[in-house]
Amino acid sequence: MLQLRYHCRDSSFYIPAYTLLMKDYWNKNWQHIFATNNLANFNAIWDLETEWFEEPNKRRGGWSGVVKVDLDIAEGKTCVFIKRQENHITKTLFHPVRGMPTFEREFNNILRMQKRNLPIMELVYFSKRVINGNLQSILITKALTDYIPLESERFLSSGDLVKNTAHKDKLLTSVADTLRLIHQHHYQHNCLYLKHLFVKPDGDNWDIKIIDLEKLKWRFFKQDAVFRDLYTLHRHAQGWSVKDHVKLFKAYVQESKLSDKSKKLWRDIESKVLSKQDK
Repeated sequence: MLQLRYHCRDSSFYIPAYTLLMKDYWNKNWQHIFATNNLANFNAIWDLETEWFEEPNKRRGGWSGVVKVDLDIAEGKTCVFIKRQENHITKTLFHPVRGMPTFEREFNNILRMQKRNLPIMELVYFSKRVINGNLQSILITKALTDYIPLESERFLSSGDLVKNTAHKDKLLTSVADTLRLIHQHHYQHNCLYLKHLFVKPDGDNWDIKIIDLEKLKWRFFKQDAVFRDLYTLHRHAQGWSVKDHVKLFKAYVQESKLSDKSKKLWRDIESKVLSKQDK
């Protein structure tokens, strides 16, 4: 079999010839839109010239970057995020030597969560190829227009998005309900910062979406996922008051008065947060 060579970090890897081409994944609702915007295939999307939304991240033996693109549709405009990367590899249990593109891992995670109708961004396109010895991949998702990352100061007490205490309590409950739903399927986000939780006001309620699923993993023991994600969120939600943290936790465990089991979980989370702050 013909073999192709590319370089990742300082080691050489061989890619079978069949990886030269991969059948593109298209969301059927989007393929025509991209075609009418002259972005019908991998080459056109890869060669698209526009300013970076996020400057390319140069690590893992290659680079990875994001652009935000407005597309023409009959109703006006729609917006997508196009992620492109080259030789940006991660090692996995099933790809321990050769590795796989980090976007391919995120693509697979999106498919898993999409199958279970979990609250994530809309998948538009994915494909990968090897050209001139370089492993390239593209992942496209619909932009969460009208959603705001939870790290925004607009959600703080001095912000303009929270109407009153009851409205804020509903926000914390909505976040807790979303995380509990994810964990019921034994999924661990594994990088749960406020910037990865996108929120949209919906009258007196809130709609929540979770993004950045590259590091998502399935855990055999659900409690492992619960602890890791609640700890990470607690540690990085630095603008929140202790009262906010407690309200979210109570909403998550669905207890107005914490049980002994929940008290232990809360103490373990706080203990780990404090241990990290001391370092």
